[in-house]
Amino acid sequence: MKIPSILHSGPLPWIVTGAAIAAGPLAIGAQKLKRWWDVSHLPIHVLRGPDGMEVHISPLGGVIQRLLVPDAEGNLEDVVLGFDDMAPYAGDGSFYFGAVVGRVANRIAKGLFSLEGRQYKLATNNGHNALHGGKRGFDKVIWQGAHISHPEGDAVRLTYTSKDGEEGYPGTLIATVTYIMTREGMLKVIFEATTDKQTPVNIVQHSYFNLAGHASGSALDHTLYINGDHYTPLDETSVPTGEIVPVVGTPFDFTEEHSIRESIGQVPGGYDHNYVLFGMGRQAKFIVKNGAASNMPKLAAKLTDPKSGRCLKVLTTAPGMQFYSANYVDGVHGKGGAVYNKHSGICLETQGFPNAVNEHAFPSVILGPGERYRHEVDYQFSNA
Repeated sequence: MKIPSILHSGPLPWIVTGAAIAAGPLAIGAQKLKRWWDVSHLPIHVLRGPDGMEVHISPLGGVIQRLLVPDAEGNLEDVVLGFDDMAPYAGDGSFYFGAVVGRVANRIAKGLFSLEGRQYKLATNNGHNALHGGKRGFDKVIWQGAHISHPEGDAVRLTYTSKDGEEGYPGTLIATVTYIMTREGMLKVIFEATTDKQTPVNIVQHSYFNLAGHASGSALDHTLYINGDHYTPLDETSVPTGEIVPVVGTPFDFTEEHSIRESIGQVPGGYDHNYVLFGMGRQAKFIVKNGAASNMPKLAAKLTDPKSGRCLKVLTTAPGMQFYSANYVDGVHGKGGAVYNKHSGICLETQGFPNAVNEHAFPSVILGPGERYRHEVDYQFSNA
């Protein structure tokens, strides 16, 4: 495996579980990596919810490594794709499984944008484009983590300071990600950031869901509803053209719930497209502020596995959502000996619009000094 480049934001916590929170305040120690590329012994934060629900979070990339969810009979399955060991997450073949991606998620055309009269050249890692923050984006850094007391349930907060010029971005950005497993069994993820210079910000959670269980093969028989009646078409490099187009009459229409298999054959290569949520359409740019389309999370999508009956509702404050059908996953050796092939998981990445820094028709992703970026995504599980 290629030795990865890892950025480290500070001392690392020891393994801490949600059970420890109930026992009282935590005194979290620190540990150092044996080698600068050694990520195999990083701690895992475990948050627990009702009925055996459990989420495992790594300080490397803020990765959701495991997410155990019961069916109606109480049978638990890990419903996210991933690896048993942390080393593959640090390599080039991680597929961003479960990771926090940024400083700017998704694609920026040619890795270029202009801000305050200056052109910035970013690290390109997807052909000629910058993808998910660059070669060493937020998925490849080690976040400083600590369990926190939260009124809704078990919680961990991760912090990373992205320095001015990192991956070509202006400004020092202080980013936090808070994971909360509520007592009702909802997993909440809250992204926040501040900056000392104007800079683009679009921080995203990149989990691949298979509600039948991560080792269950194709997820194309899952049914999907998307609360978005417009989408942003792509050019030949998978960058939005700048158009905002109605989904009606196209294979991108999930305003009525149906199986993914039913329409994916009409989309060359599979789904990897941004949806404009909440009926905003072409008015989105006038509604969104500091990364949010609303103050409170609203329903963005509903994913259901008809076999197990597990259902996932995705709620968010973000204006967009990338629906990605794992088109490039092919023969990947994952957890427990599972082999992940094309369409083994479904990504529902709530976000700002891709390439928004270069498209005036899209909501702005620029954050300035004195402003606070905030993006919340909630994963609500139930059984059909």
